[in-house]
Amino acid sequence: MIPIYSIDQLPLSRILRREAAEGPDVGAAVSAILRAVRQEGDAALRRYAKEFDQAELTDLEVPAGRLQAAAADLPADLRAILEEAADRIRDFHRRQLREGFIVTGRPGVILGQKVTPLDRVGLYIPGGTAAYPSSVLMNAIPAKLAGCGEVVMVSPPACGGDIHPVILAAAAIAGVDRVFRVGGAQAVAALAYGTETVPKVDKIVGPGNAYVAEAKRQVFGLVDIDMIAGPSEILVIADGGSDAGQVAADLLSQAEHDKLPTAVLAPDRPALARSVPVALARQLPLLPRQEIAQASLRQNGKIILVHSIEEAVEISNAIAPEHLELCVDSPFDYLSQVRHAGSVFLGRYCPEAVGDYFAGPNHTLPTGGAARFMSPLGVDDFVKRSQFTCYTADALRADTAKIAAFARQEGLEAHARSAELRFFS
Repeated sequence: MIPIYSIDQLPLSRILRREAAEGPDVGAAVSAILRAVRQEGDAALRRYAKEFDQAELTDLEVPAGRLQAAAADLPADLRAILEEAADRIRDFHRRQLREGFIVTGRPGVILGQKVTPLDRVGLYIPGGTAAYPSSVLMNAIPAKLAGCGEVVMVSPPACGGDIHPVILAAAAIAGVDRVFRVGGAQAVAALAYGTETVPKVDKIVGPGNAYVAEAKRQVFGLVDIDMIAGPSEILVIADGGSDAGQVAADLLSQAEHDKLPTAVLAPDRPALARSVPVALARQLPLLPRQEIAQASLRQNGKIILVHSIEEAVEISNAIAPEHLELCVDSPFDYLSQVRHAGSVFLGRYCPEAVGDYFAGPNHTLPTGGAARFMSPLGVDDFVKRSQFTCYTADALRADTAKIAAFARQEGLEAHARSAELRFFS
């Protein structure tokens, strides 16, 4: 079901080799969709909704009152859970807010940086037969905290033409301004180019399938994007005190997404390495998505037996996982050694699921090793930085010779003269 490796037997590079399922070449298909939406606007969106979502759409936009009505219609206990989760997400992300600065250390010179929210951002939220209100909260709340002028959401309609009510309710709770019944690569195109109904945005964020990811890749540069999200990943580092059943449940929490996620366990005890597969076999039949989870474990699941927790952390740094669990005694002793991970979960009572829904940190995370150079989604993704400089005449006179010399060293005479001509005609 899930192979067990020892780094004494195989090089780490071979152990970590990932088998990707064969899939369609989506690049050309996405290019055609982007081109159609750019040329035909709303007509293309309606045509693709009928073709891909089996939805006949007259109005692409969800009326604003429908969002508030959906929130009001939620069962009271579910609404309370969503609102509490939203409060925790706001509290965490509010601490990411930052201001600009001014530097006045040199006479006659003022330097600085200003932080400005993006004017309009677009959130892609998966939909259709699925409903992920957590994705709405995680993407919309940082944008609203950043002060974006308008937060626009797109989500695929179900075959009846509607977006799932819990998605609309989450949009109301998070403060989304406008919602459109559009999904897939065509939704990304609408946000990037604008149509008669869907406004053009400055940045597109949010998870999606391979077509959505490819569409984001192709429109990057015209608009900004958050990241190209790949299959989900979890690495569980566990010591001898860990419970095999709990570890197995945490691995399955990612394996049940689809057949492509990577679930890896790095235990420091052979007994745990042997007992976790038994626990997996016992728990799999209890899952509605048993077949998917089993295929995921078979294709990309791994148990890597290590000599020490320190060695496991080094392996984690090589993987740069989306989710890292430290199921060990004194997990904070190892946190400083973690260099590359999207989100770290510390201790035996902190499964990755708390981060997906309720703890407060964002669950939109870099995958595929991108945690080596990327960060979780946050307030910084919804602002931009501008810098400013002010020189007085005396300050420029003092620096002109050096500026001119530097410019001429690079062969740019006009640069040099632009400073000199203010004093020497």
